[in-house]
Amino acid sequence: MSELRALCFDVFGTVVDWRGSLIAQARSLGDHKGIAADWERLVDQWRAGYHPSMERVRKGEVPWTALDSLHRETLDRLLGELGIDGLDEADREWLNLGWHRLSPWPDSVAGLTRLKQKYIIATLSNGNVRLLVDMAKGAGLPWDTVLSAELVHRYKPDPLTYRLAIECLGMGEPGAVMMVAAHNSDLVNAASHGMQTAFVARPLEYGPGQSRDTAPEHQFTLVARDFEELARKLGA
Repeated sequence: MSELRALCFDVFGTVVDWRGSLIAQARSLGDHKGIAADWERLVDQWRAGYHPSMERVRKGEVPWTALDSLHRETLDRLLGELGIDGLDEADREWLNLGWHRLSPWPDSVAGLTRLKQKYIIATLSNGNVRLLVDMAKGAGLPWDTVLSAELVHRYKPDPLTYRLAIECLGMGEPGAVMMVAAHNSDLVNAASHGMQTAFVARPLEYGPGQSRDTAPEHQFTLVARDFEELARKLGA
């Protein structure tokens, strides 16, 4: 791996705990407003709407729409479907911006800090730029830069998203960039463009009953239990 110069990270689930963070924020809002609701169900269904909402953009059914707006459309629909009343516009906007305030997994900041000493580290996420920047500032994520699907108006796994990382960070050399993710499909797509790959399992991403992405299902360049082990295996 002497050619490796940069690491790109999937963010939601790989670097940050979206589920635990959003449930905590929603419960806090509910307590403040005196609203009793199944906040776990809301968050799980909110995330379940993530890929279908982006697929509408991928298929051209709607024009390019940033993830913040897709999240808000899904949230408004679910609040109605689940009968959660009493949230005004400011409450809904605060809850939607919860994606900007996600907390990192315990090993994320320390592992990224180690990796940054030897490699360029960046996001490669479907999150929009402002979301990723706000998250980095709030969670202390030490990115060298943020690469977002918003920059090419295409959502992963569109080839343009992976080419963005290769062109920007690998200077056109796919093998100079490693994709790091907790999701097998993301890594398979990255590898199809010549990128190196690292699988880091996050077995609690979807809660205690998680049944997918609990282990690598393909031959990846590296497998690590967390970012600290990834840094050790990469000599950082």
